Amino acid sequence: MQRLFLLCLIIWSSVYSNAQDLNRKIDSLIQSELKETNGPGGVFLISKKGKPVYEKAVGMANLEVDYKLNTNSVFQIGSMTKQFTAISILMLEEQGKLKVSDPVSKYIPSYPNGNNITIHHLLTHTSGIKDFTKMKALHDIAQKEMAPEQMVDFFKNEPVDFAPGEKFEYNNSGYVILGYIIEFASGGTYEDFIKKNIFDKAGMTNSYYASDRKIIKNRAFGYHKKSSGYVNKTVINFSVPFSSGSLMSTLDDMLKWQNALNQNLLLSSKEETKAFTKYKLNNGQEIEYGYGWHLKNISGISTREHGGSIFGFKSMAVYVPSEDIYVLGFSNCDCNSPTQLVKDMAKMTLENLKTK
Repeated sequence: MQRLFLLCLIIWSSVYSNAQDLNRKIDSLIQSELKETNGPGGVFLISKKGKPVYEKAVGMANLEVDYKLNTNSVFQIGSMTKQFTAISILMLEEQGKLKVSDPVSKYIPSYPNGNNITIHHLLTHTSGIKDFTKMKALHDIAQKEMAPEQMVDFFKNEPVDFAPGEKFEYNNSGYVILGYIIEFASGGTYEDFIKKNIFDKAGMTNSYYASDRKIIKNRAFGYHKKSSGYVNKTVINFSVPFSSGSLMSTLDDMLKWQNALNQNLLLSSKEETKAFTKYKLNNGQEIEYGYGWHLKNISGISTREHGGSIFGFKSMAVYVPSEDIYVLGFSNCDCNSPTQLVKDMAKMTLENLKTK
């Protein structure tokens, strides 16, 4: 009995020491990137098997009132919104309200070449339509309240970049059209659909469609860095990025999102698999993108990844399905991208597993 106790103690000590060593390494990694504790910073999370094993907050949530970031701070997540838009489309498909093979013309009859552009093309960034974020005229509408139909009208007559299915080119316009289709098929607003069908079902009580006017508890404020110092982020109307980048969330809520996907709380396994499948171009070339996720790898181990960037904020998440490891980082200055940091954290976590 005493030998068994000693053996258990040795194993526990080894595991504890291993975890502490990983935490120290990650602390050091974050500190090497976010050195300015009195400036904007970031928050980070690592989970294993659906439970947080590391959480960290560095820097300030609001420079004007000296309010520090904490691991429950609410951030704008930018293009990570695309995950929610893609899953919403699949939910509507499962309900029989649309098919990913449907042409855009079924929902927007006046859309140029809409008979040849499908929902699948929009989801996979292979539609060839003009990305509205690259249009010079964007400045003219950035602060205007735009209905989804107005946003579609803003870019729909622009020259296309390539024929549908010919290339993969990251595209925000496609995801705006998807938001329009979600509203058409569901009969409600995109914001309401996301709240009722995802946030509420997954228990994401601190996630929102972004607003600068609403009182949002524990909000992280966004910043730019200029030669003269930090300034408040550029103001935009969130109806412009819409379903391509207008959601807000926290570390813990995003973990709830990942767990909801893993547990098939939102979709059947068969339907959800479509989001994590690598698709092919017209010429048979495989692309590293599913529906709302980049499908890549770290040292040969498959990952699902996506980042986000919107005025004043950057975000990044890496999920490793084989190990059920989720690594997430948010920054409240677009001068500090967490992309490589999160990838390095994920790699360290995987390497740490090998040493156990």
